Amino acid sequence: MRIAMMGAGGVGGYFGGRMAASGCDVTFIARGRHLEAIRKQGLRIDSRDIGDAIIDPADATDNPADVGVMDCVIVAVKLWDTEEVGRAILPMVGPETTVLSLQNGVECDQTLARVVGTGHLIGGVAFIASSIREPGVIKHIGTMQRVVVGERAGGSSSRVEALYEVMLHAGITAEVSDDIERTIWEKFVFLVGLSATTTMLRTTLGPVRKNPDSRAFLLNIMREAVAVGRAKGIDLADDYAEDRLAFAAGLPVDMTSSMHHDLEAGNRLEVAWLSGAVARFGHELGVATPVNQSVWAALKTHAGPKS
Repeated sequence: MRIAMMGAGGVGGYFGGRMAASGCDVTFIARGRHLEAIRKQGLRIDSRDIGDAIIDPADATDNPADVGVMDCVIVAVKLWDTEEVGRAILPMVGPETTVLSLQNGVECDQTLARVVGTGHLIGGVAFIASSIREPGVIKHIGTMQRVVVGERAGGSSSRVEALYEVMLHAGITAEVSDDIERTIWEKFVFLVGLSATTTMLRTTLGPVRKNPDSRAFLLNIMREAVAVGRAKGIDLADDYAEDRLAFAAGLPVDMTSSMHHDLEAGNRLEVAWLSGAVARFGHELGVATPVNQSVWAALKTHAGPKS
């Protein structure tokens, strides 16, 4: 299977790297110093708990038009780039090409569908704590490196099973979901909580869950996300936020969110598609979301393009 990773950061670099290391034909679409480093010295994954990997040489470019039609294009870019990236990947999309988004949020598939066509899309979600440590190097924290895929209409298919098998062969914890929309929302609930608390408090998960007030802050953010999901008809358990709080207790103390990394680096934030989306959905559906609204109000000055 020929796979293009559109984006080679924490998600795309890690999962693409694992598949490339297992012998899969993977092309990384990257840019800037990260691309330059990958071209010169390959792509390295540093994972203290799973094990390191070096892909050298690694096939990398900044121009999707150079690579030809692929069997699968996996999109792993920041959410504000989704529509532009959808247009950029079109030269790689043939009649039988599968397109999978492993982005954050719950709206990216709809954006991609308007550009590449609904028929190309399968649904998916990635669970991982990873980031670019330095150009050409992906840092992975903990043992979580899970990808769940499924047809957007529900269930599986031959194309879903083919990608699932490739990921399993690469040592990725891969699963097929019968209800991928619910799975995407399940991640969204926790991600909104993790990103909001670690970014607002400028810290990692350990201190957030240790302090009673910040722990309650995390829980209330997730409760609001569950409430808007249920109002949208997503089959989330009423106590799903409490379930995710218990889940957080078993995660590494130094785990944080990509949004926290972005704030520390002075980069643009995805908050408009996380807590901002919860607040927007709540307004549309008549569901109160005061905590997420406050997060959005506090961080929105960091949400626009950087000059």
